[in-house]
Amino acid sequence: MKKITLWLLAALLVGGTGAQAQTKRSDDFRAKYELKEVVVMSRHNIRSPLSSGGAAYMRVTPHQWFTWSSPGSQLSLRGGVLETEMGQFFRKWMVSEGLLPDNYRPEGEEVLFYANSRQRTFATAKYFSAGFLPFANVEITHALAEDKMDPVFTPKFTKMNDTYRQKVLSEIQALNGGPQAWMQSVQPALTLMEQVLDMAESPAALEGDTVHFTFDDTQFKIEKGDEPRMTGGYTLANSVADALVLQCYESESMTAFDHELTMEQWRAICGVKSVYDGLLFTTHAAAVNLAHPLVSRIREELQRTDRKFMFLCGHDSNLASIGAALRLVFPETENALELHTPIGSKLVFEKWNDGTDNYVAINLVYQAVSQLQNRTLLSLDVTPMVLPVTVEGLTANADGLYRLADLDARMAETMAEYDAIEDDATNVSAPVRTIPMDGSRAYTLSGIPATDTTRGIVIEGNQKVMRK
Repeated sequence: MKKITLWLLAALLVGGTGAQAQTKRSDDFRAKYELKEVVVMSRHNIRSPLSSGGAAYMRVTPHQWFTWSSPGSQLSLRGGVLETEMGQFFRKWMVSEGLLPDNYRPEGEEVLFYANSRQRTFATAKYFSAGFLPFANVEITHALAEDKMDPVFTPKFTKMNDTYRQKVLSEIQALNGGPQAWMQSVQPALTLMEQVLDMAESPAALEGDTVHFTFDDTQFKIEKGDEPRMTGGYTLANSVADALVLQCYESESMTAFDHELTMEQWRAICGVKSVYDGLLFTTHAAAVNLAHPLVSRIREELQRTDRKFMFLCGHDSNLASIGAALRLVFPETENALELHTPIGSKLVFEKWNDGTDNYVAINLVYQAVSQLQNRTLLSLDVTPMVLPVTVEGLTANADGLYRLADLDARMAETMAEYDAIEDDATNVSAPVRTIPMDGSRAYTLSGIPATDTTRGIVIEGNQKVMRK
């Protein structure tokens, strides 16, 4: 077994057990507050990689990828089991808080499950409901035919104008020093991935196609009616990182292709995905547009008095854009590979009442790596990870709760920002390059600036050139 070492300070795993607010309410807290409603915005659980067959990620290694239990992009068998476990945990917790009786059967509109029409999101909601309400045959509401994208869950731009597009691109450019600097910061992780994959011996390398992960050709496309998109070499790095992490969960092994990896190294690989998702979905300007349907829906839910529980199921891009739109501060995760929104994670809004006013607690709930790999039975004694989410610019009370009126005002402000975007004809239809690519610069295929003594394939004048 090969062991690869990587020192990446930005990806160090945070120790500790986390603030288990959702499951550690004191008797004094319960005497003061009553739980009235829970709204969950969930990411789907473990799926197979988004593409299969001759997918590009399969060509960058000579090794055989994990044999998945589901077709490409669909929820895996493990994902279904894990989501059922999570549903059972939520049932135990909500019964303990007195919101639901055990073996509860919903009446009227007390409970609603609404999922994107993708198989992985619909199935996640279905498995969760089986654990959550085993005595009820819960209907999963979905708007479209199987594997179609519901506009509510599609993080796409529904308004656009040239000035607004430039604002989004400017915010992308400001993130962590700009796309090139941010991508350059994960170069050690890209190199690690190349070593793990034995990429130099891959079909792609032997055919003279891809030898290293590149990012200097990155372009962004910001268009009405579409999700924000990135083109260029970094998209391959993102899809490979995604497949590696999913294989880690599904195979019950921290070893990839006979390379033993530490938790820090796995988090570094997830950091590659975090850059991709962060650039596309976490600028505030983009998020108020992308997350508008879900922010509207969550706001509406929190104002209801007849609902006890709502479960929305979508994607990590939904959690990321909702967070950026509302200026939520996601905690850096513990005991997870992903840095902010782990696989199967839930953004949980708890509505509490003290007899006079309504309050909201916001938590991020997810299964730890060991729980994902071991399919751990969850309970009030063996809980998933529960970390508090804070709201930038809002002040929680002494019990860690935000006034619902304050959170509602933030949601109204976000929706007003969306309303203020003018929807006009635009002039740009091609991807916008935000990384300078003048002909005087030369780079290796791994994105490192080339010098006069650099040999091998380099990008020079926007072309691949072999230096001997």
